[in-house]
Amino acid sequence: MKTAGFACEAVGAPLVPYTFERRELRPNDVAMEILYCGVCHSDLHWVQNDWGWTTYPTLTGHEIIGRVIAAGPEVTRFKVGDHGAVGCIVDSCQRCDQCRKGEEQLCREGNTQTYGSPDRITGEITMGGYSKHIVVREEFVLRVPEGLDLSRAAPLLCAGITTYSPLRTWNAGPGSRVGVIGLGGLGHMAVKLASGLGAHVTVLSRSPDKAADARALGADALLVSTDQVVMAKAASSFDLIIDTVPVRHDLNTYLPLLDADGTLVIVGQVGPVNELVTVPLVLGRRRVAGSPIGGIAETQELLDFCARKNILPDVEMIRMDEINEAFRRMDRSDVRYRFVIDMASLTSPGGTASGSPRPPGGIG
Repeated sequence: MKTAGFACEAVGAPLVPYTFERRELRPNDVAMEILYCGVCHSDLHWVQNDWGWTTYPTLTGHEIIGRVIAAGPEVTRFKVGDHGAVGCIVDSCQRCDQCRKGEEQLCREGNTQTYGSPDRITGEITMGGYSKHIVVREEFVLRVPEGLDLSRAAPLLCAGITTYSPLRTWNAGPGSRVGVIGLGGLGHMAVKLASGLGAHVTVLSRSPDKAADARALGADALLVSTDQVVMAKAASSFDLIIDTVPVRHDLNTYLPLLDADGTLVIVGQVGPVNELVTVPLVLGRRRVAGSPIGGIAETQELLDFCARKNILPDVEMIRMDEINEAFRRMDRSDVRYRFVIDMASLTSPGGTASGSPRPPGGIG
């Protein structure tokens, strides 16, 4: 299937219009017309090769809401016209202990990312959601619950599940005390979800300027992390802290805030952090942990939870051709709180701005 998108062709280059071929449907594949795609900070890191393993050309985007336009003969969960969603992974071995218990993100053989990964069958590099269409194995397509706003739901597929998974893993709920470091794309979802789960939620910020925003998102309080007197008084007052900051920073500031057996979970920074002082860890039996996204079943649980609770990210809609400016704004934290691309703005290879192509391979 020929389709169109925006890709980065070299490190330091802008994203430009790009035409490429999606694979023909396999028996267990679903083809979707992409309606909306969220813009994740990981997309920016990837195109800039911040982690050192990007291959070019690359086409990012792993927060995808679409409409099914074709399905292989072995597909049982989707039919043409259904809405579907795709997150950060599109395949895994499906055999190992982690996959069998629904933790595909921890696949022992390594999962296949929505972009930048070799396909498990052909070896071709996967291309993501900054495009008009996508073809994905059925097991990795999620059902979009009735009532969930399609135009705002896309960031749930990464920002949402990245924060929901540690909240569920460490049992956030009524009676638990949750701190959230950072109030960006990840942080604002952590606040909304922790509040929706019934936890007492505090935003940890370097200044008091975000107090009104924090409360509007559902937080119960804001703690100014640069105020040493306030921080000392808050010692041992959290069961769980979700750290969403995407750049190197000092964790030692926050460790004394954890109660005994409390956990600080890193979900933002991929790479080095400042050297840890182990005194509060050892003496307080505290932990520092990391968490990626959740598995497919947990992501479906999140979508269903958000539909029931009417929890959605705060988004700013953009056109596909505004992506480079969106990246620049995201780099300087000038977004509240997540960009979403309306794919109706992307011209198809045939010259139209929207609409479904003929089902690939004669299937559908």
